Amino acid sequence: MRILERYILKSVISLFLSCLFTFLCLYVVIDVFSHLEDILKQKTPLLLLGQYYLAYLPIIFIQVAPFACLLAVLYTFGKLNRDNEIIAMRSSGLSILQVNKSVIIFGLMLSLFIFWVNDRFVPASLAFTQNIKSRIEEGNTKPQEKNAETIENLSIYGLKNRLFFINKFIVDTNTIEGITILEHDEKQNMVKKIVASRGVYKDGLWRFYNSITYDFDRNGQIKQEPQYMEEEIMPIPESPQDFLSQRQRPEFMTIAQLDDYIWKLSKSGAVTVTRNLKVDLYQRFTGPFMSLFIILLGIPFSLMMRRRATGLSSVGFSIIVGFLYYVLNAVSLALGKAGILTPILAASLSHMVALLFSLYLIETLP
Repeated sequence: MRILERYILKSVISLFLSCLFTFLCLYVVIDVFSHLEDILKQKTPLLLLGQYYLAYLPIIFIQVAPFACLLAVLYTFGKLNRDNEIIAMRSSGLSILQVNKSVIIFGLMLSLFIFWVNDRFVPASLAFTQNIKSRIEEGNTKPQEKNAETIENLSIYGLKNRLFFINKFIVDTNTIEGITILEHDEKQNMVKKIVASRGVYKDGLWRFYNSITYDFDRNGQIKQEPQYMEEEIMPIPESPQDFLSQRQRPEFMTIAQLDDYIWKLSKSGAVTVTRNLKVDLYQRFTGPFMSLFIILLGIPFSLMMRRRATGLSSVGFSIIVGFLYYVLNAVSLALGKAGILTPILAASLSHMVALLFSLYLIETLP
């Protein structure tokens, strides 16, 4: 790496880390004061608060990193432009992209790191912080004892176009109670309904007790007398682990878990839900690269800024550009979930616009 590249990159990284640390602290302080009444009312222990905000750091990081990148780039290149250093670099025969090569590589590496953090840590952090938040709101701030986990009112989509409604799922014994299974055809007409009082998973098989099976014709009428079985082995491919994984909210899932969940939903004919989840899945891939695209946007804006008031100009530009970027991204995602745009286009539209617009501005720079 040349001395010039190290000089520019050092300034960008130091400003990025400073902005990142400042934003993290501000985020925590503002959040604490906004919930101060609940914290004092519930007498929340400092240790529990510390655990909450420590687990929340990955979530804050991926939210503020693009804005910190933009501010660092705008201030660094705005200052270089003000001090005529950009003119000196261009006079030596360097193009805009050559001057900014190290910063662009930094943006790419940071985006890949954000992608890794977003997939490996953020889902677990969301689940953990949500659990602590619920405990604080309910006033249950004491350490929880480990009891047999019981999940109530569970509903999931299964294979073979089935919809499961379960009143109670006792995890330790792999037992489900109050079972209703609705099976549909490709046109979403109900063809079978199974009701059972209890089901137990053992040796890879589901054994239902006191089950009643109803078969329906195309008009939704019962074809024959319901079949009652005191004990019956049900051909259900889902295991208790499948029930556990699907009860998670999509934001608590990793990319692999979400992709598997979408595949199972697609087999059940849940078109709208599947489309919305596909938008979220593709957003997991494109969202982390916002830092790279926002750096490319910041470079031409910083070089077009006036020489005076570089600091204030960089802050103002970063707020405007960041706001427009986030608005365009939110609109494209909403259009995707409404079915107007395909999921992959909805997740990538704002980033493609930012990339093309930034390349156009860079090309038109003198």
